[in-house]
Amino acid sequence: MRAMVMTEQGSPLQLQDLPTPEAGEGELLIRVSTCGICRTDLHVLDGDLKEPILPLVPGHQIVGSVEAIGAGVDDFAVGQRVGVPWLGGSCGECDYCRDGQENLCDEAVYTGYQKNGGFAEFTTADARYCFPIPEAYSDMQAAPLLCAGLIGYRSYRQAMEAKSIALYGFGAAAHILIQVAKYRKQTVYAFTREGDVEAQQFALKLGADWAGDSTQAAPALFDAAIIFAPVGELVPIALQSLRKGGKVICAGIHMSDIPSFPYEWLWGERSIQSIANLTRADGEEFLPLAASIPVETEVHRYSLEQTNEALEDLRCGRFSGAAVIDLLANPEI
Repeated sequence: MRAMVMTEQGSPLQLQDLPTPEAGEGELLIRVSTCGICRTDLHVLDGDLKEPILPLVPGHQIVGSVEAIGAGVDDFAVGQRVGVPWLGGSCGECDYCRDGQENLCDEAVYTGYQKNGGFAEFTTADARYCFPIPEAYSDMQAAPLLCAGLIGYRSYRQAMEAKSIALYGFGAAAHILIQVAKYRKQTVYAFTREGDVEAQQFALKLGADWAGDSTQAAPALFDAAIIFAPVGELVPIALQSLRKGGKVICAGIHMSDIPSFPYEWLWGERSIQSIANLTRADGEEFLPLAASIPVETEVHRYSLEQTNEALEDLRCGRFSGAAVIDLLANPEI
């Protein structure tokens, strides 16, 4: 099979021919059709996340069809469309796993980080962590839902009862979550990189009540802020515009250091919370919800051979919405 392989952190991915994997016990062999590009892929590639198992096929927003089924799997059928998220497995026995918090399991493994992911024509995945894809979505449209959507939704659940929400970093996750928030009639303030007028216009198009960059103040205090950008400096900035009793939610798996700030900015029962990974319950709840709204993803198509280009375009903020690798695309697109 063709695959984009990371041989060392800090270097571009290499197109290689690898043996097609086989489904082990409890696994699915999946013929990959699409795989979304995520900022976490950049953190893996750049060395911000320091424990990859190399050589590695990255990619963790996978959509494909079941090619073969390993022993002990009864919930899927050959040919069925499935999605594979970032959380690729957990021990199933610790207190976290037994309490439905497998996202906190100390023995968890991650797709495209500790196990090969979706920048390849085939991949294997733990069947317990695969989700059926709603029929309403094409493979291209579904891919961003598997991380930008799922982990974004886990972040959003912490702000679900807020009347007003600020979204810092208007990329793949925010463009999905704003549609959920507006469906629930919440006020949304969108903050982008400084001077990124295109992203601000995109946010307004999707229903934002206000859009500006993170150097600007929102027109009113808000009840919750979700920070998707991996920028620790945004935490005290968000706190200064947060109502008493409000929450700043840090949605990224990696963030630069948070600068010190006066206690008075936190006082008033404000809080800061991190979001780690996702649970199976998040997927079971969010994917049908997204289809019922319906959430529409804006995607930019790249071929497998263009994966490095897609990653660099994400790094530089060259598109709105999400980038998706199309494994069936012509390499010349």
